[in-house]
Amino acid sequence: MEDSTIQQIKDRLDIVEVVGNYIKLQKTGVNYRANCPFHSEKTPSFFVSPTRQLWHCFGSCGTGGDIFKFVMKIEGLEFGDALRTLAQKAGVEIARSSFSVQAKTERARLQEICGLASRFFERQLSSKTGQGAKEYLLGRGITEQSITDFHLGYSPDTWQGLSDFLVGQSYKREEVEKAGLAVKKDSGRSYDRFRGRIIFPIFDANSQAIGFGGRVFKYEDAAKYVNTPATLLYDKSRVLYGLDKAKLEIRKNDFVILVEGYTDVIMLHQAGFINAVSTSGTALTPFQLKILKRYTDNLYIAFDMDLAGNSATKRGIDLAQAEGFNIKVITMTPGLDPADMVKQDPIQWAKQVSEAKSIMQFYFEIALAKHNSKTPEGKKEISKILLPVIKRIPDKIEQVYWIQELARILGVKEDDVREELAKIKISQAGEAPLPDESFAGKNHLADRGAAGEKITRKDLLEERLLSLLFKNPKNTALIADNDQGLFSPIACQAFVYWQKQQVGAGGLEPLPAVDEYLAEFINRLVLRAELEELKEEDVEPEIKNCLAEIKCLAAKRELNQLSRAVKQAESEGETEKIQELMKEFDKLAREIAD
Repeated sequence: MEDSTIQQIKDRLDIVEVVGNYIKLQKTGVNYRANCPFHSEKTPSFFVSPTRQLWHCFGSCGTGGDIFKFVMKIEGLEFGDALRTLAQKAGVEIARSSFSVQAKTERARLQEICGLASRFFERQLSSKTGQGAKEYLLGRGITEQSITDFHLGYSPDTWQGLSDFLVGQSYKREEVEKAGLAVKKDSGRSYDRFRGRIIFPIFDANSQAIGFGGRVFKYEDAAKYVNTPATLLYDKSRVLYGLDKAKLEIRKNDFVILVEGYTDVIMLHQAGFINAVSTSGTALTPFQLKILKRYTDNLYIAFDMDLAGNSATKRGIDLAQAEGFNIKVITMTPGLDPADMVKQDPIQWAKQVSEAKSIMQFYFEIALAKHNSKTPEGKKEISKILLPVIKRIPDKIEQVYWIQELARILGVKEDDVREELAKIKISQAGEAPLPDESFAGKNHLADRGAAGEKITRKDLLEERLLSLLFKNPKNTALIADNDQGLFSPIACQAFVYWQKQQVGAGGLEPLPAVDEYLAEFINRLVLRAELEELKEEDVEPEIKNCLAEIKCLAAKRELNQLSRAVKQAESEGETEKIQELMKEFDKLAREIAD
């Protein structure tokens, strides 16, 4: 791929807009910050620099880069796929010679297959073949416009209609199977997975078809839904139906309505509740929560609340609560789902949404409805239900409020509730961090941590010192030539670059053609320098302190080496060598003490 194409994309896209489509950014000075989408945190450590078109996390994952690295990381894409995604956003055409059919990644081929399949199903629904399916959808209250907007379709009731079509478009039957659209029989032949069903295409956040849900509408004895299995593109635990259309409205309204079915999402969007998404029949997963956290901290749940024991629903809510979501429950009419409710009375549905109860209020109401708070047995059972959920509240001020409320309801002392709360184990409270295993860092410190190497105090001191020098070039005289020998190789290279690239008060020139590893380390330092809030009069003392501590660490390492050499000489009976080493040892020990 020619560098000019990559540069065209960078020139046309603003990193703030690209990153802002995924997470909520808050302006802070000339930069923007947010909670890092790649690890769980409560204090924002993720920064975006519009000046340098860079992003970086200064928290535990320590990763960073440009728009390509961000999209690759957050979408789990290879570079070629991220390039295509961003080229489409930028309106940049990629030359055909750059990506031949043979050179396309497997992921890109499967994306093309899913896109073609989606259009195939759409055409079938509009034809005479799909007339019955379309009448069914219209009868459910789904409008023609919604059918178009959500690209609803129909799979003809034939064994290989879709497969034959895709093979005719130069794709292999094995690829159709890998896309989850065909099933291979023991005989080696394959047949279409979806036959005679209404099709709900499932899109990723960039509106790319990645999977499908097929609903029966004629045969009562058939499975109600057939869904795409796990593929390279589709993992139901990591996808939210309707998010591609809902994400901007979620951010705008600052809450998301979570429902269970495809039809629920479509009917709610149709009625103006465009901030609705669906788990597509799965329990709420840590990965889905991580996605939603990019857009809002407020979660409104609109489905059957089975909170008994260790139910999947309860586990999902426990995860969301532990992650700090503000959870509310929309009261549902018994026997009706959100699609039915909004169809019958959209005004009443809007009222139910506006009057949604907090999850803790909901838990209290459920517990008190089941048990008598006046009897000893009832008090015990109520405590069994409520103490674990109170323990799980991450905000201590909110937790205190519900401790007081439980004590009031049960007619006991607050200290008694606290005593019982202390007996609840963390595992009982269901606290579980969101998984970060797919988000290993790619920079100097993060690479070392991922490889099992300890990130040392010296590493941190070097980064602090260099970032202060990048921000305050006039302090260069504080680093003597022989001090550079104390730095690690990458820190020394960064320092040399800094010396060469000084341009007075104007700051640093753009990065030269350095290797990627060094460039990313320097970018980290540059952004850290921009974020530095140390007063100018405090910079010089801080640089001196960092340098002094680096020297002290180097001396201690040398002292340890001398100590080992003395022990070796003693074991070999070398008296003269021992005396020489001890003199060096004493001299160095005095220097450290001074």
